[in-house]
Amino acid sequence: MSAQAQKGFMLIFRGTNWHEGLSPEQMQQVMDQWMAWFSRLKDEGKVLTGSPLESEIRVVSGKSGRVTSDGPFAEAKEMIGGYFLAKVDSFDDAVAIARQCPGLPHGIQVEVRQMANECPMAAELRQEQHATAVA
Repeated sequence: MSAQAQKGFMLIFRGTNWHEGLSPEQMQQVMDQWMAWFSRLKDEGKVLTGSPLESEIRVVSGKSGRVTSDGPFAEAKEMIGGYFLAKVDSFDDAVAIARQCPGLPHGIQVEVRQMANECPMAAELRQEQHATAVA
């Protein structure tokens, strides 16, 4: 890693039906590849943590905080199946990690997002308040 400040990225794995059409042996092989990939990245200090997610969903929405547990939800190919938190030098480094995902040939999509130092809306509000105070 370079001397520059590393940045945090979230790699979001989309697709929960990657295993369809695979034999149990093929599924095990992909899972073993996935775990070896994760372990290597963790040993290299590039991934801080990661986890698969359970399939049960609760969505909280609206002013009253209504909880929905019976959909409609995203299709299986769009559902978030897990995540990694990575600490690397650049967006390109995070994308390079995503391109190594063993699930890609099986329909997994990896969304790469840089973590913000602060809420973008809070930063915008602070800038607007500063501009108003200076004017």
